[in-house]
Amino acid sequence: MKETALQEPTVERKTKVAVIDDDRFIRYLLDMHLRNAGYEVFVAEDAVVGGRIVLERSPDVIVCDVDMPYMSGCEFAEALRSDPATCNIPVIFLTVHASDARARELGVACLQKPVTADELVRAVERFSAPQPLPAS
Repeated sequence: MKETALQEPTVERKTKVAVIDDDRFIRYLLDMHLRNAGYEVFVAEDAVVGGRIVLERSPDVIVCDVDMPYMSGCEFAEALRSDPATCNIPVIFLTVHASDARARELGVACLQKPVTADELVRAVERFSAPQPLPAS
């Protein structure tokens, strides 16, 4: 009789997304669209609260407004990039500007407002996927 190892049931972990935007309605829409797409979502009304959420929840992706009170999206991304614990978390800016040179410098993706639910979900899918290691 052959012995077979019992396989542990696989539980697929939901991708965690932090949404940071000072506009309550925008936060609601982003949260709703991402939850409907199967993501675990944490929301914050500004980058200060968002920073706490990032440290406590370790999101896989951060979706962040650029123009916010207290700390801008760029300042928030700079803080993330300077911390070894958060420097590799992908960040997606929501911006009214077609192209943001500062975002490129910070290694941040940009989605131009207004953004559709499909565009948002595709961007989160793209940036939450494991990235291949560079060839040596």
